[in-house]
Amino acid sequence: MTGYQLSFFMQQSRSHKGKALHQWLLDLAQSMQIRGATMIAAQEGLGSKHRVHSARFFELADQPIEITMVVSESECEAILQALQAEPGLRLFYSKVPVQFGVIGEAED
Repeated sequence: MTGYQLSFFMQQSRSHKGKALHQWLLDLAQSMQIRGATMIAAQEGLGSKHRVHSARFFELADQPIEITMVVSESECEAILQALQAEPGLRLFYSKVPVQFGVIGEAED
């Protein structure tokens, strides 16, 4: 199959609708029946204003978070439309064409 890899980047402290933004985004993907998403907490990153964001021993609020999804073209359009329709949401993303599939049989 062909589709897109969508990657979304944020800091752990960001929120939307009273919920951590990364959790809200995962919940949205689940409600839209996206087949999978992975959240990765990074040690350090450089933000859009050239500011370093990092996970510190006592303070994780600034920790960079990435959520990655591999989706079909129609799923990509649907999730990007849903995100663009969200009032007050500001979220950086990348969209890269990919080929994807499953090797082997499903586990129980």
